[in-house]
Amino acid sequence: MFCRNQTARATVARGSALEMEIRRGKFRKSVFLDTSQDSDIQKKIDHEIRMRDGACKLLAACSQRDQALEAAKSLQTCSTRIMAYMSELQRMKEAQVMQKVTRRSSDAGPMDDRLPCKGKVAISDLRIPLMWKDTEYFKNKGELHRCAVFCLLQLGGEIFDTDMVIVDRTLTDICFDNTIVFNEASPGFELRVELYSCCSEDDYSAGSTPRKLASKLSSSLGRSAGKKLRAAMEPGPCSPVSNGGAAPLLLPVPSVAGPKYHLLAHTTVSLSHVQDSFRTHDLTISGNEECSYWLPLYGSMCCRLAAQPHCMTQQMMSGCLKVKQCGGDLQSWSNVYAVLKGTSLFCYHRQEDVEANIEPAFTIGINKETRIRASEKDPHSKVQNICISNQYGGEEVTHTLTTDSREDTHRWMEAFWQHFYDMSQWKQCCDDLMKIELPSPRKPAPVTPKQGSLYHEMAPLAAPSCEGLLLQDNAVSAEIRALLSSYYNDR
Repeated sequence: MFCRNQTARATVARGSALEMEIRRGKFRKSVFLDTSQDSDIQKKIDHEIRMRDGACKLLAACSQRDQALEAAKSLQTCSTRIMAYMSELQRMKEAQVMQKVTRRSSDAGPMDDRLPCKGKVAISDLRIPLMWKDTEYFKNKGELHRCAVFCLLQLGGEIFDTDMVIVDRTLTDICFDNTIVFNEASPGFELRVELYSCCSEDDYSAGSTPRKLASKLSSSLGRSAGKKLRAAMEPGPCSPVSNGGAAPLLLPVPSVAGPKYHLLAHTTVSLSHVQDSFRTHDLTISGNEECSYWLPLYGSMCCRLAAQPHCMTQQMMSGCLKVKQCGGDLQSWSNVYAVLKGTSLFCYHRQEDVEANIEPAFTIGINKETRIRASEKDPHSKVQNICISNQYGGEEVTHTLTTDSREDTHRWMEAFWQHFYDMSQWKQCCDDLMKIELPSPRKPAPVTPKQGSLYHEMAPLAAPSCEGLLLQDNAVSAEIRALLSSYYNDR
């Protein structure tokens, strides 16, 4: 009984501390607010922390400029993702707390729980024009200023990065060929595009050859294979300090020698900017000509921003109906299998025709101009009919639908109202289905001895000829190579 009371008091204490931690922006797991979504986001945070730790180690050990630039890019991307996931976790837990408070409130009125559907948002053909001086571009005079640049794109909790591009005065535009698709966007989305730049002319070599890196690792690992493995898997200087089963306490990223990316420009696009064509957007520029990472931006960004709401691409409702066109014989009802999708109600002879991709028998337009109402109850079946009216060439055409039961009629009416609500929220994205070119999966680079990555530089260290190195232990070297390999694969 004593232990049970102690547990209850501890639980209450944790609950009260949780609300304060949410307000202070701290992130710890809670027995009250632990959901599957929280767990998924926490796993993402833990994963990015491990990747950040690996990026720090790689950056400190890089011996080539290209390696250092890529490692610094990974470090910047991981840090941004961690902050985004933390903000998303805080938002979710605050919403859960407010939901509990609202549920307990006795005077809480009825709440409209209708939400718009999600959708895909894709950005492609990203171009950022440059404005070089005449003497630099045409006459090729002055110091050749070269920078490494890439973009981070964030929509909610999703963050993607583009490839890194080396820019100098021989280029008139910074071009990114990536097509980036966000799969869980809401109509109120805000897509932030950030351009990062780093001067690539300095020598970022840390003077660490693979042999020196092996010496560093060997000095930090224990003698036995078990200690070596545990030390290799323990969090490094960039990792959080673990506290039992609690969520990690994030520590600041330590200063690592090597290149550092700086925010050069940014902009935010939203639903109003979606257009099925190439369009220009204004950039907010940071820094000035005195900065080493500076590039003469024109002040704009060109891209194609497209969106596909789920109501335009997925079946929002389907089922058997009887359809009659107004003006025809009262007995000429057609039995169809109807599918509500996009701007049409597709009517098939049989359900099997949908799966076989057979053309529908006919379609009924469902768009922003369509009027739908429930007619009087049929005196024989006691079921309300659904009337759908559209304007075709100045003439109104009405289709009458009927179902087998009152419950089916209610479900169809609710589906239509939800569909109209989705269209009203996604606006121009529901006029026509916009095309999104899905990016092709990246092909893995062929494994060659001179690929330029730290992982491939370290691979020969496991050879028996590397006498005197602690990494010649096959078990430990295999674990270290696997750790580095997983980092490159996850990228």
